[in-house]
Parts: sequence; structure tokens; C-alpha cells
Amino acid sequence: MDDQLPEECLELALRAQRAALELQGISTAVKNRWLLHAAEGLERGQEGILRANAKDLEQAPAYGLLGSAVERLRLDGKRLGGIAQGLREVAALPDPVGECLGGSVRPNGLTIQKVRVPIGVIFFIYESRPNVTADAAAIAIKSGNAILLRGGKEAHMTSRAIVEVLRESASWAGLPSDALQMVPMLDRRAVGELLKLSKQIDLVIPRGGESLVRRVCAEATMPVLKHFDGNCHVYVDSQADLEQAAQVVVNSKTQRMGVCNAAESLLVHEAVARVFLPKLAQDLSPFGIELRGDGLAMEILPGIAAAGEEDWGREYLGPIMSVKIVSDLDEAIAHINRYGSKHTDAIMTKDIQTARRFTNRVDSAVVIVNASTRFNDGGQFGFGAEIGISTDKLHARGPCGLTELTTYKYVVYGDGQLREG
Repeated sequence: MDDQLPEECLELALRAQRAALELQGISTAVKNRWLLHAAEGLERGQEGILRANAKDLEQAPAYGLLGSAVERLRLDGKRLGGIAQGLREVAALPDPVGECLGGSVRPNGLTIQKVRVPIGVIFFIYESRPNVTADAAAIAIKSGNAILLRGGKEAHMTSRAIVEVLRESASWAGLPSDALQMVPMLDRRAVGELLKLSKQIDLVIPRGGESLVRRVCAEATMPVLKHFDGNCHVYVDSQADLEQAAQVVVNSKTQRMGVCNAAESLLVHEAVARVFLPKLAQDLSPFGIELRGDGLAMEILPGIAAAGEEDWGREYLGPIMSVKIVSDLDEAIAHINRYGSKHTDAIMTKDIQTARRFTNRVDSAVVIVNASTRFNDGGQFGFGAEIGISTDKLHARGPCGLTELTTYKYVVYGDGQLREG
């Protein structure tokens, strides 16, 4: 290992730590001024950013990127404009820092307040999507945190060009530029070195494949905010509006297949399966979806593949969907809690009691009634940009926006009180 690598990683983290402390005294107005100026800077710098993106695209085949992966990497003027608009939307959101979450006055006169504060330094490791670079920086700094960005090498040139604009705007607006740093070392060992620095880095967020997340969990010496996969279910109840249910299933599965909130598993109540499944199969056929079912599903839809045990818990991220017929709501809930990934699960039903039982008993970050699983998204929830969707239970769960990048502390006001006894 390069003898300089540990020292370089430590210096990077120390700069971020100093910037995080400085950010605590920065006003909302300054942070919003940075966001708006950065948005303009991305638009003004379009030519240079797109030139950098073209270089990444040239290297994409060498990195094994094909099809949808290349498409996610590709930028054009419209997409860059969308990234800039995302910064403006974050600027319009309330600043969570300093919010009083509660308080009380004790009999001895002490006033106790629970106040929202930044986490500190965030180490963010993510896949090769250029918009994620700007989104993560925006919500981290708006919520008062410094951030170390480690994107995939496939988008390195694009991410670097975006970060240069954001850092220039930070200096212009009066923010510490080191609040936003891109990890310059492409060597994967740099990640391991940074994961050792629990005194300087407060939280690490891995956003990528399961192997990346498991590696980070195994090596990190600081808390990890994570999700491993997105095996999302739609359960069609006996009391569902079947036309509406078909539309929701199709949207949940096909609106965008290679994402964590796409539906991978379909559960259908046996009372409606023989009516619902042939119609659904017809609706899914234009999208080339392969259905893999249990015995009854195969009887209803002759010719579909048999689902094995591994199919029930699998995140396909493509044109495959498992289908299971269940006898009642309890069986559906038990199946989801056994095989699901605690990400997003939906029920289609017109019965409010059934819906409440489902939402109460399904152990997932987001539970949806009569709508697409694709709505589990920070933007769709009104959070602005998100830094990921957490399937953890502590400290944040579901789409992670501004408030999820904060913690709290207690502030106590007195007037000379002394403790006795």
C-alpha cells in the first residue's frame, strides 16, 4: 500500500471536520445563497461539464457499462438543467438546523430544549449518476454537514466538473469550500482508510450494490446508514379495484425497472386471482416482463416459469417478476415480512380495515395503500433531493433528506441552579 495514502485520507477528513465546525455558525441565508449561485454556475458551466461527461462516456465500455448504466451516466442540457433546478428546490426548503423539537421547564426553573443539529462529517459512497453528486452536496450542506464524496470511477470526470462548480460557488457565498470535497484517490483502498477514521467522520452512507454495502458495513468504524436491496411487493387484495390494481402493478414494475423502489414481487388473493392475473399478464406483455409463479399461478397462466425459493426474496432490477397466490391477508403479510427487504410494500384494497392491518403489520420503511411503489422517493415525498432510501430503523428510515441528516442535542438554560442530593 502507498505509504502516503493513510496520511492523505486523514488530511482529507480533518479538513472536512474543520469545515463542519465552521458550518455550525453559517446562516440559512448563506447556505441558500450558495445553492442558488451553484445552480446558476452549473448552467453557465454547461459546456465544460458536458465535455467532461463525454470523456466518461467514451470510457464506459472499458468499465463494463452497457445499456441502462450508460444512459444513467449520460448528461445533456436538459438533464443538467434538472440538476440545477434540484439545487433551487433544496434552497426553497426550510432549514432544519436549530429547530426546537420539544422542551419543558423543570420545577427548579431549568429550561430544557431538544434542538436539531447537524450530524457533522458525512462520507458518501455512491454509484455513477451525475445528479447524485449535486443532490448529496446540496442536502448535506443545507443541513449543516460537511461531506466527502466518493463516486464511481465511471463518472469521475463528470463528478469532478460538478464539484469544481459547487466549490467555487461555496467560496463566493462565504461557505468553507472544504465542506464539500471529492475523494481524489480512485484506489479502492482509500475507502478502507477513510472507514477507519471514526474520530473525524461521523456517518458513512453507501449507495450502490449489495457488495459495496456489505463491505462498508464490515469495515466501517462509524455508524452506517444503508439499504441492501429493494425487493418490493404489491399485494392485490380480494377487495381491490382490479382495474386500478393492474395499472398500479404495471407502473410499479415497468415505470423504471433498474431502481430499488420498483416492484419485484406480486401477491394476489386467491379470490380474485383467476380474474386478475390474465388481465395483468396482458397489460405487462408489451414490456417483456417474465412472470415466475407458484403452482396456482402457473395453472392460471400456463406457460409462465416456475418460481423457486430464491425468487421470492430476489431483487431482479429487470424484466422479471415473481407471482404468488395467497389465501388471505395474513399469508400476504407473513410472506412479505419473511422475504421482503423492508424497503417498500404496497396493498391494493378498498377495505380500510384491511389497509390499516397491512400498514400496521408489514415491517417496511414505506408502506403504501393504493398507489405505486415508485413513489418511495425523496422528491415525490416533498423532501427535495435525497441522499438515499434507508431500510435501517436507526436513526433514519425511508427517503433521507434534510432532516434525516441531522441529529439533536439538549440545551439547558438555568439561573444559577445547583443540584442537591
